[in-house]
Amino acid sequence: MNVCDFGAVLKQLRKSRGLTQKELGLHIGLSKAVISKYENGLGYPSFDTLLLIARYFGVTTDYLLGAESGRTVDVSALTDSQADAVRRIIAEFKKSNNE
Repeated sequence: MNVCDFGAVLKQLRKSRGLTQKELGLHIGLSKAVISKYENGLGYPSFDTLLLIARYFGVTTDYLLGAESGRTVDVSALTDSQADAVRRIIAEFKKSNNE
């Protein structure tokens, strides 16, 4: 794992949501300066903050740290049939992207 991956992943996730560093900070209770520090590899979050960021973006901590390349979808609040429907939709998207 490359520790520099965290900043790049955080920046990519932030931009994919169309957020500025200040806006992201407001959503998760951090300052713009702290977000900038993380994105530039000048600092790293505590474990609790890492979990907060992962929950906000709906990804795993492994994804944030560059240890895995896939994202996750939290289906824990859904019924079994709803979760199955989400899995089928994702499978269809993957299939159409590979064609």
